[in-house]
Amino acid sequence: MTDRQTQILIAIIEQYAEIAAPVGSVTLAKLFGVSSATVRSEMVRLEQMGLIMQPHTSAGRIPTDKGYRYYVNQITENAYTPTLPALDRNARAIEARVSSYQGQADRAIRSAVDSLVELTHNLGIATIDGQLYMSGIGNLFSQPEFMHGGDAPQAVARLLDNLEPWLREAAPAEPLNVYIGEENPIGKSSGASLIVSKFRSPYSDRSYIGVLGPTRQSYARTIRLVRQVAKTLEEVL
Repeated sequence: MTDRQTQILIAIIEQYAEIAAPVGSVTLAKLFGVSSATVRSEMVRLEQMGLIMQPHTSAGRIPTDKGYRYYVNQITENAYTPTLPALDRNARAIEARVSSYQGQADRAIRSAVDSLVELTHNLGIATIDGQLYMSGIGNLFSQPEFMHGGDAPQAVARLLDNLEPWLREAAPAEPLNVYIGEENPIGKSSGASLIVSKFRSPYSDRSYIGVLGPTRQSYARTIRLVRQVAKTLEEVL
């Protein structure tokens, strides 16, 4: 991929996360200071690579799971660092809130999950003593992707039903694990992304905390917050 193609893909992903609507060439042409024809040509190449798709005729483009994977890899490998206003302030607020439950593992973990729910507007999850704690399910199903019927809500429900035993059996080994759309081991048609971090707790050396949300989300912000929460929990516990 050329640098311009990478930048256009990033712009499509980040704008789509904000507006929940396909991103058109006119918008991108203004952003990059080039002609709409130039942007359309680059979009065709990105589409041929399987990184974006056109959901409707004459519509703009949206990212595919493969496009999101490329974007997440850019972030996790530190090839791309987006500007994230107010993130440090939010991370400090989480740290202060969770730290107030020093010596109370259960309440600290629940507080961490609730903080993630508030800041990411996703569903928050954590494994506590072999059980799955969830908060914010209303957030998840109020997202545009899950409000219009179809198979996605049922696939999300199936994923949630099987998440705790899968985490226990699979025990993802990476400090941070991101499963995008079809990468999810359960509920592959859910249109959801699971972002979980491993942390040590009094319950287990392999406890997990994270969020489940639509594939359309601010990965950079969510990844940083999940990492921060896991780090804070290990320090507090």
